[in-house]
Amino acid sequence: RLFLVLSTTYLLNLSQRVFRELDPIIMVVAVQYRRPSLNKNVMVQIYGIDLGMSSFDVSFLSESGSVRHLSGVKNTVHGISKFLLSLPSSAVLCAEHTGVYGDLLLRLCTLNRTCLCFVPGYQIKHSLGLQRGKSDPLDACRIREYAERFYDLLRPCFYPGEEMSELQELYRTRSLLVESRKRLDTLNIGDNCKSSVSLAADHARRAVLAELNTQISGLDHEIEALIQNSSEFSRNYQILTSIVGVGPVTSCELIIKTENFRKLDTAKKCAAYAGIAPYPKESGKMKCGHKISPMGDKQLKTLLFLCARSAKEHNKEIRLYFLKKHKVEKKHFFVAMNNIANKLLRLIYSLIQKQQTYDRDYIQRDPRCVVISDTNKC
Repeated sequence: RLFLVLSTTYLLNLSQRVFRELDPIIMVVAVQYRRPSLNKNVMVQIYGIDLGMSSFDVSFLSESGSVRHLSGVKNTVHGISKFLLSLPSSAVLCAEHTGVYGDLLLRLCTLNRTCLCFVPGYQIKHSLGLQRGKSDPLDACRIREYAERFYDLLRPCFYPGEEMSELQELYRTRSLLVESRKRLDTLNIGDNCKSSVSLAADHARRAVLAELNTQISGLDHEIEALIQNSSEFSRNYQILTSIVGVGPVTSCELIIKTENFRKLDTAKKCAAYAGIAPYPKESGKMKCGHKISPMGDKQLKTLLFLCARSAKEHNKEIRLYFLKKHKVEKKHFFVAMNNIANKLLRLIYSLIQKQQTYDRDYIQRDPRCVVISDTNKC
């Protein structure tokens, strides 16, 4: 069993660039060997894990009820595989979401059909009350206590697959290059206001900008080819780009952040994740209406706002909706734009659920109309 886990993980680490030369059956078997279930009605053994770059600490309860610790478990293929093989079949792992540090653990747990749950550190910190002191074994113990107390709120996590992983890496690299290009463009704009400019510095920036434009264009082609060659992404991508105001960048962002609309399966969840969902703010006699939460994905929120502005200019239906909210109901401009962003999300999820592209000539039926008869309809 250990040899199977090690060999399969080694093949997965070769990435999609090497898998193009291998038998596709290996990839199908490796990806489909997953989806452990989290049974709420069975006694389980909970393990709290404090992840690190090179190693992690584990906290669990022994059969006698005493707290046990495992320190210095290597965050490598061999160390994680040895740890997973020592777990009982009813084990549930809970770890703080630390980004790339838990990527290898997630992949091996998916292959080994071991239930792994990631929880934000902010949620763990604010759920245990006042705490004093901090160390790796103590953090692992607190994570285990959180999982034991809020076991009904845990949600198992799964490795998204090679295509999604490749898309995430390409898009992340593109975002970094675009940010670098933006900074250099800002420097060039500032040079126009100076009395003198260094020719060597200007030449170096222009050369780097030209190379950045070339690399960004190459990444755009790679992302487009990956989406079009994937039966999993191509249809949803086509639906998203058919909506007026939603472009390729926002479509790719939504596919990645929602894991192709499986992780965030409703418009309300996606709006809460992006930070555009309004929540009531009131206490006693104080009534402050509804406010959006500052907690959310800033990048996705920015893209949805840009989509709302574009749709307001080029989509007649959205333009009328904006005039109704801003001019008739006298709502603030940004409140109206936030309403448009939520409306676009509801439209996106409705089309994804029906697997239909956007039709500009579609006329929504008035729900107040009542069918009088089969021949005479309102």
